[in-house]
Amino acid sequence: MIDLAIIGGGPAGYVAAERAGHKGLKVVLFEKRELGGVCLNEGCIPTKTLLYSAKVYDTATHGDKYGVFAEGATFDFGKIVERKNRVVRRLVGGVGAKMKANGVQVVKGNAVIEGRSAEGIKIVCEGETFLAANLLVCTGSEAFVPPIPGLKEAGDVILTNREILALKEQPKSLVIIGGGVIGMEFASFYNSLGTQVTVVEMLPEILGGLDKELSAMLRGMYAKKGVAFNLSCKVTKIDGHTVTYVDSEGAEHTVEGDKILVSVGRRPVTAGFGLESLGVELHRGGIKVDEKMRTNVPGVYAAGDVTGFSLLAHTASREGEVVVNNLTGREDVMRYNAIPGVVYTNPEISGVGLTEETAKAKGIAYKVATLPMAYAGRFVAENEGGNGVCKVLVGEKYGEVLGVYMLGNPSSEMIYGACMSIEAELTLKELEEVVFPHPTVSEIFKETAFAIE
Repeated sequence: MIDLAIIGGGPAGYVAAERAGHKGLKVVLFEKRELGGVCLNEGCIPTKTLLYSAKVYDTATHGDKYGVFAEGATFDFGKIVERKNRVVRRLVGGVGAKMKANGVQVVKGNAVIEGRSAEGIKIVCEGETFLAANLLVCTGSEAFVPPIPGLKEAGDVILTNREILALKEQPKSLVIIGGGVIGMEFASFYNSLGTQVTVVEMLPEILGGLDKELSAMLRGMYAKKGVAFNLSCKVTKIDGHTVTYVDSEGAEHTVEGDKILVSVGRRPVTAGFGLESLGVELHRGGIKVDEKMRTNVPGVYAAGDVTGFSLLAHTASREGEVVVNNLTGREDVMRYNAIPGVVYTNPEISGVGLTEETAKAKGIAYKVATLPMAYAGRFVAENEGGNGVCKVLVGEKYGEVLGVYMLGNPSSEMIYGACMSIEAELTLKELEEVVFPHPTVSEIFKETAFAIE
């Protein structure tokens, strides 16, 4: 009898498998493609690898600002893609090594749940039957492709996050439908390499869910770099390489691109593996779970994008840990008040906790301060002519940290400090007593908090 069967080898599944195996459980992990899931193979890692190459190229071409001249700097798109593939292969192998080291049985194939009996939950994969006492569903999400007239007929002109990562040649022009995280990261990459990028976004601002002030600032930076933004615009049809959209006043416009990236969101994968045989309850397209990641069916859990709640790799990993901790005797619950969000553009934008918009919507009284990143000496030293800001929100009554949002490099490496502050419910007084290293860009967090009256 298997203690824990896991369907899906992404950040939720493989982290849960590693933790469970380490704690002595008998674990089998099913994955029909490659270990690492979308994050490692088609998302987080490959995009960040590409973005770093673009950042290196940006640094080389603008080195004169730092007294360094790299005349004739150029790039090889094919080699950039080759490096991306090499990094992915290495890390996929690393996940496999972790599974082996922790005694996890990995089965490659499409696992199908065939119901439950007194013997356990029955799962069939590649002709072999497995019985498990507990099941963790981590089937992830897939790109949502809206029913836009002409989209299917456009063939390989249309790309999702999967197809765009497989391109072997750089498009001269790219139309991106959707100005969310995925759209903006690919806009950043291709803009750095000289592709003409146009973003069509239905909402009034890019990066919905992040701080609107910082999102607008980032958009302004990329507009200066040549990215064209069309906000509050709805795509009505696609005809080959031509995208037709209407603006907020109903006027019709068209834009053409060698390729068209559709990045309007993702949806949970809940079909195709027999979930219905267990009677698991769904909610808003995803699997409904409680704070311990339990479904309505005893012994059946879900974690990661398949819950449809927080479609982020780091959220998924923590949810997987919550499942294993509760299975092995440690009381644990999932909290979502300090989940960081990062957009790996250049500059980066990162945030955690409440924005001003969400605080107002919830009726939470707060105080806020915003400071330029230039208040941190290290930022000035390493970002010649660069702009950026840090915004900190605290509760009006107790002064506890409620939210932190940063625009500037390397905010992705600093935001964890804000996450820990929110988790620990640190107040302004307690934050004042923390010693930050100098000179670092991270000092901006403390400086901004200190500016709150």
